[in-house]
Amino acid sequence: MSERPLTPFHLAIPVTDLEQARAFYGQLLGCAEGRSADRWVDFNLYGHQLVCHLVDSQDEAQYRKGNNPVDGDAVPVPHFGVVLVQADWHALVERLQDSGMQFLLEPKIRFAGEVGEQGTLFVLDPSGNALEFKTFRDIDSQLFAC
Repeated sequence: MSERPLTPFHLAIPVTDLEQARAFYGQLLGCAEGRSADRWVDFNLYGHQLVCHLVDSQDEAQYRKGNNPVDGDAVPVPHFGVVLVQADWHALVERLQDSGMQFLLEPKIRFAGEVGEQGTLFVLDPSGNALEFKTFRDIDSQLFAC
């Protein structure tokens, strides 16, 4: 793969309540709201386009659930998130803790002392979508290191 600047991803996820999505992504996570309609809303998730699409039932929103063991944790699959610089990751941890947010997996250092050492945390949005936020000391050299 050729080297090029990172480009934003677009991800559409199911949510059961747009106002709860606005409170979680907009207010708690601090994502600016973009375009919206009656059944969807765009958010700027650290430079990436996240679109929350309203579904009519929790069954539709939770159609896929599972987990895989990763460094001693049951990591939810599927999940999505953002790799942040350390200062932003620590600020997010503090904001989530101050809000009383329940962590699915508490903030921790995973793979300590190994090539892939990273800070990580998992939370669920109000519709049950799993999000992971992680950080590396040096994203450029560690993100894909093996």
